[in-house]
Amino acid sequence: MVFIRLYREGKLEREDVSPREIETLAHQDDVVLWIDYTSPTADDLLGVETALGLHRLAVEDAVHDFQRPKLDRYPNHLFLSAYQATLGQGTGELTIAEISAFVTRNALVTVHGPDFSTERLTAHWDAEPDLAVHGVPFLLWGLLDMIVDGHFDAVQELDGYIDTLEESLFDDHSPDHDLQRRTFDLRKNLVRLRRVVLPMREVLNTLLRRDDLVGCSPAMQPFLQDVYDHVLRATEWTESLRDLVTTILETHISIQGNQMNLVMKKVTSWAAIIAVPTAVTGFFGQNVPFFGFQTDFGLWMSTGLMLAGSVFLYVAFKKRDWI
Repeated sequence: MVFIRLYREGKLEREDVSPREIETLAHQDDVVLWIDYTSPTADDLLGVETALGLHRLAVEDAVHDFQRPKLDRYPNHLFLSAYQATLGQGTGELTIAEISAFVTRNALVTVHGPDFSTERLTAHWDAEPDLAVHGVPFLLWGLLDMIVDGHFDAVQELDGYIDTLEESLFDDHSPDHDLQRRTFDLRKNLVRLRRVVLPMREVLNTLLRRDDLVGCSPAMQPFLQDVYDHVLRATEWTESLRDLVTTILETHISIQGNQMNLVMKKVTSWAAIIAVPTAVTGFFGQNVPFFGFQTDFGLWMSTGLMLAGSVFLYVAFKKRDWI
């Protein structure tokens, strides 16, 4: 599937452009194109590759999945690889959607799978119509801003899940298995999110540092700087949440160790109490004459020793909070 938007002199003019018109429109100075491909092959991109002079290595990266987030510079264009991140409502499952983009002087070509939300992207552009006069830099800013905002929203939602996890950490009724599973799920999501958020710092830094890059505009620099600030905040937030999840897991293990020590202390204390009647009955169960042998006095004396020793140990352990 291919979808093409045409901007002329900073205004959206058409959304029904045919792929056959790309080569003609690409050479008009007052025209800016957004060309969007969904799950294309290398052959599908052959026409736009020829019309815009795209490098074959960049086209090869665009049609292959699992590229590293990056911004490569070629003689006639830039090649961007990034990931959109969304967190499932209720499930907390992180969904990653890859997107590649070719940035030329008068065209932005995006390549992605069916999971990428083009509706959010077009809504983001349409919300800032006054910036459309800047052409391709405006389209590039809108794409990066939407991606980074998605990263920021995902980090914020994960922070909320971690707050819930912290509250259940000291909940006596929370199953240990469930707490451990939620902790590892959060850690896995944070690791995946970090892989797509961290490289975006270099992408934005390159755009801000290299004024001669194709598609950059001095008027859009403050907007790109704002996106860069969001990237830094999302990166730092992700790192702090990873450390926090690790601390939660370590705290949970410490709590389990302390609870085990309490259990062992109580079991040992009751074992010591039970040992008193065992020792007394063992002594009075000898098959030789002893003080009180075969008399009622011996029975009462042994019973009294068992009760007195058990009560004494119980009171002593209770006083020390061992039972």
